[in-house]
Amino acid sequence: MRITILGAGGFLGRKLAARLAQDGQLNGRAVTGLTLFDLNVPPAPEAGFPIRRVPGDIADSAAVAEAIPPGTDIVFHLAAVVSAAAEADFDLGMRVNLQGTLALLDACRRLDRAPRVIFTSSVASFGGGQGAMVPDDGRQLPANSYGAQKAMGELLLQDASRKGFLDAVSIRLPTVIVRPGRPNKAASSFVSGIVREPLLGLETTCPVGPDFAIWACSPRRAVEWFLHAATMDTAPLGLDRGINPPGLSVTVGELLEALERVGGAEARARVIFTPDPTIEAIVSGWPAAFAATRARALGFTQQEGAEAVLEAFLADDLQATRAERATA
Repeated sequence: MRITILGAGGFLGRKLAARLAQDGQLNGRAVTGLTLFDLNVPPAPEAGFPIRRVPGDIADSAAVAEAIPPGTDIVFHLAAVVSAAAEADFDLGMRVNLQGTLALLDACRRLDRAPRVIFTSSVASFGGGQGAMVPDDGRQLPANSYGAQKAMGELLLQDASRKGFLDAVSIRLPTVIVRPGRPNKAASSFVSGIVREPLLGLETTCPVGPDFAIWACSPRRAVEWFLHAATMDTAPLGLDRGINPPGLSVTVGELLEALERVGGAEARARVIFTPDPTIEAIVSGWPAAFAATRARALGFTQQEGAEAVLEAFLADDLQATRAERATA
């Protein structure tokens, strides 16, 4: 089985590559080759199979075609410009998030057989705000450019699946927490920050109030969803290739209560509430709860509670994040 990860330099791409290297197989089939693609040469884990590292621009069709050679079975499309950055720079968001998906589609059409494509879409492709409970057939009505670009990508890949060019599963990721390393330009970056920074002994700000709710998942659970989507039977999906995975609806206050349980009162005290109307305007349009009944029926596993999310960060990423921040 030959696999490509587009956006392999990002934190989820690195975790996915490490998991594939560790397992050496996917649903009983041996991994025989892995291509890691990103703007800069992505890091590669040690593995018992060949790994190619391909630098390139996701919007460059020739570069993407090099990363998806003949014989590719599975493509994980994780490359993206994140929410606040896409909102601030419309042209950049369109180039990476839309043109990059078109480049992927072009590369897949060149292959001798249709690969499985796992596309990371987003909760941001929906509107409705804090009070919404999105049903499985809920309409995507994004209130930001990032969400609109993700919804466009979903439609492109859905039609490409109908045409037989590829076999897509679009995972509408919740906010993934706790993100290791440093804050990024995602509007939701604060959700990781209010946990990660205090556990590092640092003060941080929260731009929304304690009652603000988030639809969230851990990196562990996101990777599990990717792997399940890579090997699941897609026949039951029919034309609808979008999946609302079963995440966790949690408020900022509940996250801080979990932070206090795992890190103590001093950790919680490091979070300072500082309103930011720009950030709040973006994230307040995102729904905080999804029915996700279809996803559960299709075998996607449920995200555990807030404390389990924090404990996963402590076990998987806190030590490496502390070392990275100390040496940067």
